[in-house]
Amino acid sequence: MSLDPVLPLVLARTADTPAREGLVITEGNGLNFARADGPTGYLHSIYAPLLCLVLQGAKEVAAGTDNWRFHTGQTLLVSADTPIQGRVVEASGTAPYLAISLNLDLALLRDVLGEISAIAGAPDAPGPRILVSETDAAVADCIRRLVLLPERADAQAVLRPALLKELHYWLLQGRHGPMLRRLARPEGHAQRIARAVAVLRADFARALPVRQLAEAAGMSPSAFHQHFKAVTSLTPLQFQKQLRLIEARHRLMAGGLAVSSAAFDVGYESVSQFSRDYSRMFGASPRQDLTISRQAA
Repeated sequence: MSLDPVLPLVLARTADTPAREGLVITEGNGLNFARADGPTGYLHSIYAPLLCLVLQGAKEVAAGTDNWRFHTGQTLLVSADTPIQGRVVEASGTAPYLAISLNLDLALLRDVLGEISAIAGAPDAPGPRILVSETDAAVADCIRRLVLLPERADAQAVLRPALLKELHYWLLQGRHGPMLRRLARPEGHAQRIARAVAVLRADFARALPVRQLAEAAGMSPSAFHQHFKAVTSLTPLQFQKQLRLIEARHRLMAGGLAVSSAAFDVGYESVSQFSRDYSRMFGASPRQDLTISRQAA
């Protein structure tokens, strides 16, 4: 399945958006389009469950001690909220890195799984959170049709839901199936932890007791702590700290915000503690990081 007709559309969608640290990301009709005109440094983020298809170039991502590299025609699938460092490693002005990503719809996954009676549920046991593979032809075809879908309100309302359902069907039926069946189990550990992560994402600047997060997940505090780390690779406190630091860095790089303001806005009570945590995560103090970013720009 050729995705060549999609390339000019992705280029057009990213043409007028300024790059952030070398990477342009724009959104359109629920899809995210990425472009880089050259290799980038590592960018930190916490991925929600998503599918990313590389149309051109190559990217490298790291989570914990594991690394993955994926290139043209390959798909990265993330099945749990995961802290990721990612960098574009293959791109140029004449052949930029181009990619399309889509957040997975967990409710739709559950609905589709319920209609596939021939597939048994995956056991609720630890499994890989990230998978890089060649893109299945049926998945590529669904993404192609989503990108080429006319931006008419009636087309979006009538055709897009059916295309998304078809895409999730092929993902469940393909090589990603075991990961996604585990994710789609309504009362499985992944789903329960996802509920707690949603609370953390929505209110990361406030102190959130583990007991409150455990209640959101429907678990005892001890079981919650164990399963949270198994799913995300971090403790709840570490996860919240990374959310705060990543958000603070985004605000600093956007400009016009003092380091102290960024620290207090994301929930820190001490600027010095914020600077120490920031340096450990990003390899430079907030002020040094800003200087490096401005020089690179």
